[in-house]
Amino acid sequence: MTALAPTRRFFTRRRPLSKLLAIGVSLIWLFPVYWMLNTAFKPRSEVSTATPLFWPRAATLDNFRVAIGQTSFLTNLRNSVIVVGGTLLLAIAVGFLAAAALTRFRFRGRRAIMVGILAVQMLPATALLIPMFQVFERLGLLGTYIGLILAYVGLVLPFSVWVIRGFFLTIPAEIEEAARIDGASTWTILTRILFPLVAPGVIATSIFSFITAWNDYLIAYTFMQSEQNYTLPVWLASFKTPLTGTDFGGQMAASVLFSLPVVVFFLAIQRKLVTGMSAGAVKG
Repeated sequence: MTALAPTRRFFTRRRPLSKLLAIGVSLIWLFPVYWMLNTAFKPRSEVSTATPLFWPRAATLDNFRVAIGQTSFLTNLRNSVIVVGGTLLLAIAVGFLAAAALTRFRFRGRRAIMVGILAVQMLPATALLIPMFQVFERLGLLGTYIGLILAYVGLVLPFSVWVIRGFFLTIPAEIEEAARIDGASTWTILTRILFPLVAPGVIATSIFSFITAWNDYLIAYTFMQSEQNYTLPVWLASFKTPLTGTDFGGQMAASVLFSLPVVVFFLAIQRKLVTGMSAGAVKG
């Protein structure tokens, strides 16, 4: 106990410094978000001042009216909702089944498939853009919801499989054996026994899938090829014109509106994520 006393005093003295460092890093990270909100409520005359204003002198909602008043806003919002919803459902379903197959079944080539999934995960999305474009063009999927959904699923699926697979590996085989003795079928075991146990992994991958599909600009702009088919990230680029330049107030207001669904989605499922992880720890 005596030998540990100097070490404890050292960490106790360093604790205030660590807190100050954490606060400083948090402020640096939060400042862009604050500046986005600050600019969104500024009138145009205050946005372009030579000296930055850290608080709007005459706060206004005009920028939000301009953003919502864009002719393509509702259309692009509908496109984003359809694409993100389809990506979530397909990525979760395929990722869950693929992870179950790779961990609960023995077949030839299983190790090669896992290595291939890991290799694909290491590739940047921009490296896959041209090959995917050529394949989708030949299949006639450019400018369609299903084409964009499949592109996003291809990006998030390797991550989903690996994360859910990690949760499968923590489940004892005795649970499945007991269910089979009771007469449960393979599908019943997957859906009613294994799926609730790996739910935290499914939720974690759903967050990743949602953010990937919701925030993507490059693939949506390249694949959809029409203003009526674009998603909201492409809509954010519509606040720049050759005559007036970039409408920073309107763009920041649009960015606030664009960010809200991500925040709401995360807040809606974070409790289930924490609850599921806690339950899994107790059961383990």
